[in-house]
Amino acid sequence: MAGGADIKAPSPNENGKAEILKGNLEPTAIEVEPLPPVVPENGVEKPSEKSRNIVLGRNVHSTCLTITEPEVNDEVTGDKEAQMAGVLARYRKNLMERTKYHLGYPYNLDFDYGALSQLQHFSINNLGDPFIESNYGVHSRQFEVGVLDWFARLWEIEKDEYWGYITNCGTEGNLHGILVGREVFPDGILYASRESHYSVFKAARMYRMECVKVDTLVSGEIDCSDLRPKLLANKDKPAILNVNIGTTVKGAVDDLDVVIRTLEECGFSHDRFYIHCDGALFGLMMPFVKRAPKVSFKKPIGSVSVSGHKFVGCPMPCGVQITRMEHINVLSSNVEYLASRDATIMGSRNGHAPLFLWYTLNRKGYKGFQKDVQKCLRNAHYLKDRLHEAGISAMLNELSSTVVFERPRDEEFVRRWQLACEGNIAHVVVMPNVTIEKLDFFLNELVEKRSTWYQGNVQPPCIAAEIGKANCVCALHK
Repeated sequence: MAGGADIKAPSPNENGKAEILKGNLEPTAIEVEPLPPVVPENGVEKPSEKSRNIVLGRNVHSTCLTITEPEVNDEVTGDKEAQMAGVLARYRKNLMERTKYHLGYPYNLDFDYGALSQLQHFSINNLGDPFIESNYGVHSRQFEVGVLDWFARLWEIEKDEYWGYITNCGTEGNLHGILVGREVFPDGILYASRESHYSVFKAARMYRMECVKVDTLVSGEIDCSDLRPKLLANKDKPAILNVNIGTTVKGAVDDLDVVIRTLEECGFSHDRFYIHCDGALFGLMMPFVKRAPKVSFKKPIGSVSVSGHKFVGCPMPCGVQITRMEHINVLSSNVEYLASRDATIMGSRNGHAPLFLWYTLNRKGYKGFQKDVQKCLRNAHYLKDRLHEAGISAMLNELSSTVVFERPRDEEFVRRWQLACEGNIAHVVVMPNVTIEKLDFFLNELVEKRSTWYQGNVQPPCIAAEIGKANCVCALHK
């Protein structure tokens, strides 16, 4: 680089310190270090597949709310305050309307945090380590650690054996979990199923990790028969695995026990692999589902993360990340400015989020969450059955409240109901706020619209490849 130093960016199935810059920065003189490839089957690159068209949302610049300067006499007239009050009132009305038609994303909208409004006047920041106070006194660490202890009990790890923190979102949990794995095994290879959340592959790019994508079963669960040869092809390097406790699109749960057994059978001892469990939504539902595979630190796993704004129902994005204390020292460092330690990713962290989580966990308790889980699973089965009765292809995994069905042809309908789509399929995530009445309203509208989409020779699509022949009711598989 001209004028400075070179810089580098720091029943189970068997079926993965830099110098200070001097002089002028010449962007074109920077040599970009190539990213490691995402390695497909057995390390052999496949010809690139033709990308399908993806329907993107509207450009928000066309509807953004411009910030304007107050008039000179505004303190007297109050026009600015009145104008802003009108904007906020219209926005609230819009939020109420859009909330009525929310089905495709896993957010629990059934909450009431009025009791916490008295705390919104404070700038609460839990910067640094949650277990060590900093010099900044306006924090909520006592609530945060209470929440972390609750999840530690849920996932069976003792207080003196775990470390964790409340993250700003589920993605941060995945980024942290995989970062810990990478620090424990600097030369490790990341294995993740093709249906893992995109943040897992974002982590691979950010940390410049070699990443191997593993095929999935039609259910969306990781295919351990494909994981096995990919592990054997890289036996000389430690394995870092992302295990999904509910995939993004199909809600599939990877069988943790089968994944561990596959690792062991491929010759990986427990000191040569690290498992991160991405439990964004179902990580909090699974403990309350009978016969569900158990996620527990009594098994050889390294970390678990969940989202707090999903099943719990927190009004701002947040999450919980728990890992083993023995792993965290590789990330942790003393920070004199804080008079604390920090092993988190973001540093400053929302101190209000722990209050909301603590409040809900206390109000509901284990029994309350169990009741919510049973309601969601029951209503999800109801939706799946009604779809089949209406002649609509649909699938529901046994341990899931995510109902997958054929993608509606009308993008306006998709936007109206805020459905999440991928290729030929869409899904509804049945959350505690989703009632039978809401599902009936959705179904009736879908059936009515569908009668206009498919007329004459226009037939519903076959989605057997996505959901299996047994769940597809197209003309071929009816």
